Amino acid sequence: MGLADRLSDELKQAMRDKDKVRLSVLRLVKSAMKYQEIDAHHALTDEEVLAVIRKEVKQRKDALETIKGSDRTDFRASLESELEVLYSYLPAPLSLDELRLLVVEVVRETGASSRADMGKVMPLVMNRVGSSAEGKTVSKVVQQILSDLS
Repeated sequence: MGLADRLSDELKQAMRDKDKVRLSVLRLVKSAMKYQEIDAHHALTDEEVLAVIRKEVKQRKDALETIKGSDRTDFRASLESELEVLYSYLPAPLSLDELRLLVVEVVRETGASSRADMGKVMPLVMNRVGSSAEGKTVSKVVQQILSDLS
């Protein structure tokens, strides 16, 4: 069963359970997936569905940053509960140690020796991590390791 099918099944289950938060989030994800399918002119792969979910996560994180320091506790709680639902569909993230090992391996393979080689290293690392790490985190680790080499 693909991720899209799993989302559909869980949407139906959320309707039966009257789980308003999960139902709302899954409807938004399904809608975003439909728009993506129309743009791509094909049914989405699991990796493309994960990209849609990551985009939804990013939107909610950005909204949380925007309301930081305000008295919008109700909105903050809503966003955090939506994020919880979205995270349940993403694969477990790599630990920082695992990510560092992977980056060191790629640095060795490419022969990178300074931060100027970041353009060689980043695409290979992102290819290997897939959806197990955020690009921002990967970038920081790559920069740190390449800086240590210089």
